[in-house]
Amino acid sequence: MKSAHPHGQLIGRQAEMTRIDELTGAAREGLGVALVLRGEAGIGKSALLDHARRTASGFLAVRASGAEYERELPFAALHQLCVPMLRHLAELPAPHREVLRNAFGLATSAPDVFRIGVATLELLSRAARERPLLCLIDDAQWLDTASSKVLTFLARRISCEPVAMMFALRPHRAETEGRRGAGGGLDELPGLLVGGLSDTDARTLLAAQSHAPLDDQVRRRITAEARGNPLALLELPRSGGFAPPDTSSVPTRIERGFRARLAGLPDGARLLLTVASADPTGDPGLLWPAARLLDLDPRTVGEAAAATGLVEFSTRVRFCHPLARSAVYRAAEAEQRRTAHRVLAEVTDPAVDPDRRAWHRAQAGAGPDEDVAAELERSAARARSRGGVAAAAAFLERAAALSVDTAKRTERTLTAVRAKLDAGITDTAVDLLSTVENAPLDELQHARVDLLRGRIAFVRHNDGDGPMFMLRAAQRLSGPDPQWSRDCFLDALEMSLVVGRATGVMDRVLAAARSTAPPSRSPDVLDALIRLGTDGHRAAVPLIRGALDGDGAPMWTRRPALAVVLAGELWDPHTHAAITEWLMRTGRESGSPLVLRLGLAQLTSWAVLSGDLGQAMAAIAEEEAIADAVGGPPVTYHRLQLAALRGRRQEALRLFESATEAAAVSGAGQLIANTHWAAAVLHNGLGEYPAALTAARQAVANGDLFLAGFSLPELVEAAVGCGEHDAAVSALDALTERTDASGTSSGLGIAAYARGLVTGVEDHYREAVEHLEKSPMVPYRARAHLLYGQWLRREGRRRDCRRHLRTAHELLSEAGVEAFARRAADELRASGEKAPGRSGSAYDRLTAQELYIARLVATGATSKEVASRLFLSPRTIDAHLRSIFRKLGVTSRRQLRDHPGLGL
Repeated sequence: MKSAHPHGQLIGRQAEMTRIDELTGAAREGLGVALVLRGEAGIGKSALLDHARRTASGFLAVRASGAEYERELPFAALHQLCVPMLRHLAELPAPHREVLRNAFGLATSAPDVFRIGVATLELLSRAARERPLLCLIDDAQWLDTASSKVLTFLARRISCEPVAMMFALRPHRAETEGRRGAGGGLDELPGLLVGGLSDTDARTLLAAQSHAPLDDQVRRRITAEARGNPLALLELPRSGGFAPPDTSSVPTRIERGFRARLAGLPDGARLLLTVASADPTGDPGLLWPAARLLDLDPRTVGEAAAATGLVEFSTRVRFCHPLARSAVYRAAEAEQRRTAHRVLAEVTDPAVDPDRRAWHRAQAGAGPDEDVAAELERSAARARSRGGVAAAAAFLERAAALSVDTAKRTERTLTAVRAKLDAGITDTAVDLLSTVENAPLDELQHARVDLLRGRIAFVRHNDGDGPMFMLRAAQRLSGPDPQWSRDCFLDALEMSLVVGRATGVMDRVLAAARSTAPPSRSPDVLDALIRLGTDGHRAAVPLIRGALDGDGAPMWTRRPALAVVLAGELWDPHTHAAITEWLMRTGRESGSPLVLRLGLAQLTSWAVLSGDLGQAMAAIAEEEAIADAVGGPPVTYHRLQLAALRGRRQEALRLFESATEAAAVSGAGQLIANTHWAAAVLHNGLGEYPAALTAARQAVANGDLFLAGFSLPELVEAAVGCGEHDAAVSALDALTERTDASGTSSGLGIAAYARGLVTGVEDHYREAVEHLEKSPMVPYRARAHLLYGQWLRREGRRRDCRRHLRTAHELLSEAGVEAFARRAADELRASGEKAPGRSGSAYDRLTAQELYIARLVATGATSKEVASRLFLSPRTIDAHLRSIFRKLGVTSRRQLRDHPGLGL
């Protein structure tokens, strides 16, 4: 009940109502859409939500509302929304059913937000089968973090469902307590700004709702001060308009007007209102028992409180507006607020709602209380087990503040900082960590502080202090915990790789490790990397192989990013494939978005390097779907690799430009190095050797693991193409030092064709072809045939060259490596033979997401199984399939399975 005059607040809102009617009309046709109404308090957003509910005939309308004092309780708003649909819970697949039971505290597990989003989408889809669904979410600026993420996830995925979602969101203000982006991901959804009424509409509303005549002067004053705010137009006449001019904001004046209604109320009625304002649930089963604990007569004080018009006591306790609740709560003395929370804690069942009880107890205290702090700590554990990481962090922060013992306060603060970082709340984590700077810390705690500072620096854009803090932690730990100290050096490398800022970090870390790292019990990866830097590849490769294999478990189970670059440094595609397979399996089994996204990125790289561009595009589509689900940007570097190998010049250059701009903002030097390597491959494929040489030199310059080595053959080919013999020889020497030490067929073959380019010796080309026949790296095998055929043609051996050029063209064309394929075709024509035409592949006609769906369906996956991978509904997958069938000219799933263009 936002206002006593909901229909009056729709005066002058014809355009907004038309937009809402269009939204519900589209949902009725199965074209779901979301809309965020944005505007200041009292502007009429809730009245528009009510309009949608009244006019959406035949819809099931479900509602939820954010609560200013409930933002610490995970999934509180989502639970509100889903309660009317929980009768469909039994219809869901068992995994989805269990995920929602966990999220709503009906079971104990640790689901992540995007799996909860998928389960909720399935619940909405089931509910919408009976009739269209209208989801109304009010006061979205106060949604708990977990609910906000899930609701944003849903809003992006209802396009093929008979579901409409509407949010009412107040613009960011100081009252949101400095939270950046109070709307979270809602800010990215389609929105409608609800502004003030025109003067004409304001006067109409004022005349329609005023029960007493107002003279012109008063009417003009009220109209001017209300600034088109409908609630202000309804509330300001209560003062008669004779107050002095007020320059404060309209919401502030409205709240002040609500406070004025408290004047003259009996103490008991004011206390009852305070208790009601302190309980965001609006549950009469809590309010009236709490009143009796305060010796308040519910009937007497209830009538007096209701007479103010601020609150309505019915099956729910409803304030006329959130500003009214805020006004009542803030008008109460601190002792009254503590009393209200104390009695609410007493009447809250600790078995049914332990977290809300703990929250009330925390608000009831005037100072530190170890019992309450311990209870909040238990609430944090429960919140984390339900996927509410942000809520866990908030509970821990409050627990630290209420801790009596200094050591416990410090420990809880450090744990809270870690939880804040896990939840992505970096700025608050920084502030919280600063509170322990002057506390008495032992050496281990100092190290933990440094590690947390390092994590913060790594995730902040353009903050290069991460390695410094991690290295300082390593030095602190070298005495009390030598193994942890060594792990810190490696963690610095792993984090720098994960955030894309590894360039230059390796040298800093290894320089520090050489002088300060405690000795290891047996050679490990840190020893291997130090040896690589001092003695070169031949000495270090055996240690690297041993480190990758691990002692008991492969290294990639602990540090997958570092393992990937080391496998690349060894030119070992088989180990890269094993790492990718482990990441994909672990990511799917655990449901971890981070691990699965890393796995999909590596799957893309593997597919690109092995010449399966269809699989690469499909993996990109799934990674982008997960990125969208968790509200983050998609990973970029594997898309660069795909663009480079496909060889579509303008498409690739646009991607390179955007990647370079993004790297400049984030400080991701590793992304820039990837862009240089990709540009070198692209320009070599196009025969643009000067551009390729420039890019390859830039890619090699920083000596990044994996990237520098993989860029050397591009540098050799570009330098030969530009006639720069000395540069080609130097790059070949560096490449040979790496590949001879690794001894893999892939590395030896690529080095051999690079050597052939420099020496012009036929045996080198033959050696390249022989080695690469054993390698899964098909594009490089094809390039060896291309370069050998090119050399043979220039030697005048046309008959001999054609066999290699045909092989190159066939391999490159089938893989979709277009630029190099054109080079092979040009060489064939120059030899007097026409290259065969290329039949179109599915990935030329389908989007990446459509290709992913088509490939999965062709292997026998159901719409429901595909939907679970892309975090969409089965209905949406069916809509995509209709488009896929049309584009490929097929009419059934069986025909799709047999389609040659899918590359299966």
